Amino acid sequence: MRTKSRALPIVAGALLALFVFAGGNVTRLGAKEKIPAVSPDDPTLRLYNLLDSKFGGKLDTLYLLADTFTDPKNPQQVEQRVLRVEYNKNSAFGKFRIYVRTVDMPSPEQFKAYSPKEIYDFGETDSEKFTKTDPGSFGRPGDVYSQPTMPGGPLGTVPATEEVRARYDRYVTQYILPALEKKEGGGTGP
Repeated sequence: MRTKSRALPIVAGALLALFVFAGGNVTRLGAKEKIPAVSPDDPTLRLYNLLDSKFGGKLDTLYLLADTFTDPKNPQQVEQRVLRVEYNKNSAFGKFRIYVRTVDMPSPEQFKAYSPKEIYDFGETDSEKFTKTDPGSFGRPGDVYSQPTMPGGPLGTVPATEEVRARYDRYVTQYILPALEKKEGGGTGP
């Protein structure tokens, strides 16, 4: 009988503290916020399904040549983006990563002499990094976008803008998915 009378104030105090720390809003203590459904046409979902079904849920490293662009500081200089792609289905956070490096546009002889990995290594530092956890558009909870905090500096996390989302989608749909489909289809692949 005595134990029950001592437990009652402790339980009441714990409930009061819970109510106070919840800011009076008990609903915040409920289930996690539901993540919106993902379209079956979502590029990341298609990529995850391909990697899980045809590559055993793991892609150690894939190097790809991506788009070219004119250097804004030097309009005569054409730059090449090179991608390094990694995937691990079993990672709780950051299952899928894209590292992007920018190099001077290689000459035709350099394209023949060097692999995409070697061209990537010439870049020395990443110009951006996409970390994706769950399928869906880039920028959802669990996604991280990084770029240099200053010219030539280390990568730092920045918000994912519409331009960043568009680049992510372009890398996945125009470069990564086609290369992996070619590779799993028995082509020479990257």
